Amino acid sequence: MSLSVAGKATKLSVLISSMRFSSSASSSTISLNPSGRLQQTLAGCVELQGKALHSGKLSSVKLLPEIAGAGRYFEFRSGSIPASIEFAQESPLCTTLLKEGIKIRTVEHLLSALEAKGVDNCRIQIESESVDDEEVEVPIFDGSAKEWVDAIEEVGVSVAQDHAGQSVEKMVAHLNNPVHVCKNDSFVAAFPALETRITCGIDFPQVPAIGCQWFSWRPLHDSSFAKDIAPSRTFCVYEEVERMREAGLIKGGSQDNAIVCSAEHGWMNPPLRFDNEPCRHKILDLIGDLSLVAQGGNGGLPIAHIVAFKANATLKHLLIFLTSKEKAVF
Repeated sequence: MSLSVAGKATKLSVLISSMRFSSSASSSTISLNPSGRLQQTLAGCVELQGKALHSGKLSSVKLLPEIAGAGRYFEFRSGSIPASIEFAQESPLCTTLLKEGIKIRTVEHLLSALEAKGVDNCRIQIESESVDDEEVEVPIFDGSAKEWVDAIEEVGVSVAQDHAGQSVEKMVAHLNNPVHVCKNDSFVAAFPALETRITCGIDFPQVPAIGCQWFSWRPLHDSSFAKDIAPSRTFCVYEEVERMREAGLIKGGSQDNAIVCSAEHGWMNPPLRFDNEPCRHKILDLIGDLSLVAQGGNGGLPIAHIVAFKANATLKHLLIFLTSKEKAVF
């Protein structure tokens, strides 16, 4: 998540409503192939509590093991909502899931950690500090995914079994044909590849300390996400902070949960964890959004080279729709 009030693209809900999809699990664009590994889940329970970035309220999250085929899903009050792109809603500065009145905000850091650490099936119970709240937000912690990754690594992962006590091989999405979406000079594209790779670019010409950055990442080993991506924190431009707060956002924001950069004075709470930390954080967010392709413990981060430049949530979610369904007709 990057905290910027740049102009928003066409409403995601309008774009989604204009599409018609086949129910086929594979197509000429995307296919599900055996991954060579079994579906996994947590080896134990994880429970964390913290402040939400936008509401400023405390929320608690419990991650629990799930059976093979259950996938990842949230429980809030008496309802549940799958961590699936079909329930993604455009919202300012974060990824939100909405189903039948259940709204879960700022899910991308948690989902990024679960996806990257191979937790294919997980029951996510979340609670707000107030019983009257109609929505809830995942805690922001330090603005990165490090605390989630540390907690997952501490409890470990194990092979998931289905209702019959059998393990299930994970199917993974392979991109067969290039796809892209763009608006002005912003774009997200995906290309067929032999391995997963994400290349991300950002450009803040009005903030010289950020400027134009590019970073390319691929999961070389089990610890590459934890080492190279998870510690990167969300960032914001100091001169935009007041406007965001006037819009009812980042009520829980501080220099403890974001890196803040001024157009005039540069970074206000150094040091950075990486020279290109903002760009790496964009990859963190993108992995969380791509995880929404997963269904029933399959899918998730595809075998493809994904390239994004100045991409907002609408473009990312639209690309995910195009690569997760048989066809889209506008």
